[in-house]
Amino acid sequence: MFGTILGFDKSKIYVQNAKGIADTNYIGYHVVFPEVNHKIVGEITGIDSRQIVIQLIGEIVNGVFSNGVLKKPSINTKARIIFKSELESILGKQDYTQKENLLVGTSPIYNGYVITCSLNEFFANHFAIIGNTGSGKSCGVARLLQNVFFASAQNVPINSHIALFDVYGEYYNTFNNLDNYLGMHFKKFTTKVEFGDSELLSIPPYLLDADDLAVLLGATSATQLPVLRKTISLARIFKSKSEAAQEYKDDIISHVCLDILSSGKTPTQIRDQVISILSSYYTPTLNLDSEIYQPGYSRTLRQCLNIDEQGKINAINLVIEFLQEHRKVNIEDIKVEDDVTYNLNDLYYALDFALISEGILNSEESYEQNNILKARLQSIINGQEANYFKFNNYLSKSDFVESFFSTTDGTETAQLVDINLSYLDDTFAKALVKIFSKMFFEYTTTIESRGSYPIHIVLEEAHRYVQNDKDTEILGYNIFDRITKEGRKYGTILGFITQRPNELSKTALSQCSNFIVFRLFYPDDLEIVRGISSNVTDENIEKIKTLHPGMGLVFGSAFKVPLLVNFPLPNPMPVSTSIRVDTTWYTAPKKTYSTTTMSTPNTQSTTETSEDNTNA
Repeated sequence: MFGTILGFDKSKIYVQNAKGIADTNYIGYHVVFPEVNHKIVGEITGIDSRQIVIQLIGEIVNGVFSNGVLKKPSINTKARIIFKSELESILGKQDYTQKENLLVGTSPIYNGYVITCSLNEFFANHFAIIGNTGSGKSCGVARLLQNVFFASAQNVPINSHIALFDVYGEYYNTFNNLDNYLGMHFKKFTTKVEFGDSELLSIPPYLLDADDLAVLLGATSATQLPVLRKTISLARIFKSKSEAAQEYKDDIISHVCLDILSSGKTPTQIRDQVISILSSYYTPTLNLDSEIYQPGYSRTLRQCLNIDEQGKINAINLVIEFLQEHRKVNIEDIKVEDDVTYNLNDLYYALDFALISEGILNSEESYEQNNILKARLQSIINGQEANYFKFNNYLSKSDFVESFFSTTDGTETAQLVDINLSYLDDTFAKALVKIFSKMFFEYTTTIESRGSYPIHIVLEEAHRYVQNDKDTEILGYNIFDRITKEGRKYGTILGFITQRPNELSKTALSQCSNFIVFRLFYPDDLEIVRGISSNVTDENIEKIKTLHPGMGLVFGSAFKVPLLVNFPLPNPMPVSTSIRVDTTWYTAPKKTYSTTTMSTPNTQSTTETSEDNTNA
């Protein structure tokens, strides 16, 4: 088949087609140029009746394949099709029952061969799975994870902790078989209160720190963080059993009132503002009816604020002395128990006090900037979102994370957890995903034995969450960028699943080591793939444009060279459906809605077909 070498062009070699037949079935096959101490390996990328185009990809030395070619074959070297004994060094070990080997899929080029890679090289690094809708992405993800758990009955990843944030609820029943394996469990969280077969996703409000609140309430400035930090401190103080908690409330209220009294405003303005404050914020010992004693008689605080005939607050000095008596508590001196719990309403109450203690009432600019935090928190309290923050018993952060990856009865580990986000709006879902991801990351950083509790965070439709947000300006970091930079050494690994890589954070994507790319059309997305790795050639990009559903191009640190892979259909399948117009249009309507003017049929499909159910 192979004749003499006709010429070289960069990393390509043009070889005479000795048969003179343009047999395109050979495109994608690997070719070996045997040299004295090594073998140069290439891939057939083009063929016509005159010549065969071979892209050089690496070398085999002592049976080990290495990417890249240091020296081109000599002009007289004869090429040949790669031997089966050599192929394993490129496609991966064919025995995937060993725990070190990850079964990825089957080879569309070599019949009967599978594509495998090092389990550690793939799952110990961040990865991205990319593809347009309908390209087989969802089925590929399901198949890959099913391979992890079901490829070998002898080796099961008993200490894995995979959190799959499931945007559409596609994978909700895809891993139910996991519970049939000894010691393995599939746990499901739902975000729909009425969903009875799964746990409702929830997180204790008392575990949220200032950064979490900033994300949840949509903070827009770093200047709002001190208010949120104080809110958490006050919530803990107010809900503690400390005797100083009550005194500290008095301290805050008196401080605000004293500021108003010394503001230089008119007596009428001062009186009205102090009365307004004490009408909203008061305690049993400090309120408008508090008695201020003088020799022989007493007056209420409200009476002491009366304005006399000269237009002055005649008893202002008494009010100041009374308020100053309540200024005697330092927040640093208040001891709070570790197991203090509080709910969203407690947070709202604490936020109120935090705002007045920060002088919000004396600054119009501060009021406009920070009062929006109250409005957003109130919106959550009054809305459906409040259901996700109901938590009765106390758990530390580490206990909460461990319970998240435990069976409902808390006795065993749940190796795979599906979080169905399909019932949340994008903004709230994004906030929750960030909060949970941050909590997982912080947990792994506190473990004494680093990396002993690996957590994989797999994000469906990752471009919705992993964006170039303003988090860096507000918090000083983006949690996903931070995890991609630091998480690997602690065992927190991110997996991005996306159809729009151009909308993904460039920093996060650049830290991924392995990629599975299904069919892509959009030029900007293709350019991003082209720039990811020097191993991705123009020929690879052309392949990506025409891949069949269920077929992907894999490349990265876990793979010797970019390889085409067929992903067999998973079992069970994810609920990844595409509309069938040819069925829906011609199906009799199940129900008719009538009005006084017209009747509108509501036609539903009687047949569901997976968007990914075609195996190339």
